[in-house]
Amino acid sequence: MTGKTAIITGANTGLGFECARHLLASDPRWHVVLAVRDTERGADAVARLGCPGRTTVGEIDLASLRSVRRFAEALPHLGLPPLHALVCNAGLQLVTGTQTTADGYEMTFGVNHLGHFALTAHILDTLAAPARIVVVSSGTHDPQRFTGMPAPHYDSAEQLLRPPPGGLTGEEGRRRYTTSKLCNMLFSYELDRRLGHGSRGITVNAFDPGLMPGSGLARGYSPGQRLAWRLLMPAMRVLPNVNSTRRSGVNLAALVTDPDLADVTGAYFEGTRRIPSSRDSYDAGKAADLWQTSERLVSADH
Repeated sequence: MTGKTAIITGANTGLGFECARHLLASDPRWHVVLAVRDTERGADAVARLGCPGRTTVGEIDLASLRSVRRFAEALPHLGLPPLHALVCNAGLQLVTGTQTTADGYEMTFGVNHLGHFALTAHILDTLAAPARIVVVSSGTHDPQRFTGMPAPHYDSAEQLLRPPPGGLTGEEGRRRYTTSKLCNMLFSYELDRRLGHGSRGITVNAFDPGLMPGSGLARGYSPGQRLAWRLLMPAMRVLPNVNSTRRSGVNLAALVTDPDLADVTGAYFEGTRRIPSSRDSYDAGKAADLWQTSERLVSADH
């Protein structure tokens, strides 16, 4: 039986963990690389998944371009089955401070977009067709949808590289998050264009998991905000597109495994529904600007 490998970033908890769980359950041929910053937590996740022979922990810090490159360089030496899927899932949201990556870039942009751009660039040539790339975005990237989050603001990638003077406020921190989710969309569509819309046997799609009370996304909030999140968010599950991490994990795994989606590329899914994304997400000029800046930053790491 021929095996196949999927890489999932941030797979030790939340959405990434649930995606790994359902991917492993969907087909015994899948081998999952849990690409995580904390390998001890990764090992604990492997134990909870219960498939030790089909799971591998890979150390990657998306806030360090050097770490991303080392992860990619180590892959060919792990003796894994051919790589057929990449799920760019990990993400964070900061609401205060001036945190920067190891390379000096604003943390939200650096982790949510640039780290995944670098990872994709480094492993793209090792993907074995047919292959699927799925980028986890968010409905918050679209200002026309009511999410309670500030609208993204994208003038240029260059303006996103540094924290604002005086650091992030709650409002600006959340705006940086929604803008990073717009970057995820711009990156997905531009990557699909550069891969010839599936002509190379690689599809690229974006995914909105919805609002997930158990996702851990509020870990950057103050203690009071985190308490409110824990108490109030479970009651919001009756609202549209509010899901458990398990339900969203099933939907995310389906974008990797569903045979009906084998030829679908350049699309955006809210759960299982293919829907239009925001107007700005289709802006080819913004996408080209983001790509060129990201490519320059990743090239500078060598």
